[in-house]
Amino acid sequence: MAEKLNIELREDFGKGAARRTRREGKVPAVVYGHGMEPLHVVLPGHETALAARNPNALLELVQPGGEKQLALIKEIQRHPLHRTLAHLDLIAVRRGEKVEVEIPVSVVGEPVSPSIAVVDLQTLTLSVDALHVPEHVEISVEGAEEGFQLFAGDVVLPEGAELATDPEYLVLAIQTPRGEATEDEEAVEAAEETEEA
Repeated sequence: MAEKLNIELREDFGKGAARRTRREGKVPAVVYGHGMEPLHVVLPGHETALAARNPNALLELVQPGGEKQLALIKEIQRHPLHRTLAHLDLIAVRRGEKVEVEIPVSVVGEPVSPSIAVVDLQTLTLSVDALHVPEHVEISVEGAEEGFQLFAGDVVLPEGAELATDPEYLVLAIQTPRGEATEDEEAVEAAEETEEA
């Protein structure tokens, strides 16, 4: 479901204008796509910050005249110190359209101890319906043993999603951290020390 934002059209450009916009608690942004001229807009700060917690949030931008435009957050620029929103790049989308988006990988469950899940790929690129972008791709490692590997092509995707990432890419592997001897290894070492004594 799209987050509805009432926007203003931006007529002043440059760093000074952007600073003034941010001082007013608003966020400068640009909307592009579908061969349209880039649309420079001002977004309400608080509502935009809430929506931007989801990196692929779908927004319904409502212009002063009532004209509406669906858009996805493509890129977020933040203030280096305060981490507040400094600027957003938005891409215009249409209902029924497929878009390619980076979806975070979420690992759940625990592998067999003392192994851990080492994630090589933090996101997967998926082709999805613009109105149904998943927040994350969930991967369970419950009970997985050392040596288990999961490649992009093996990941179970949300309904309607297609993988755009190379299917041969390693997403995660189950490994035992170095320096942590298993109980069997400890028993062997103890036996060897006894024999030497």
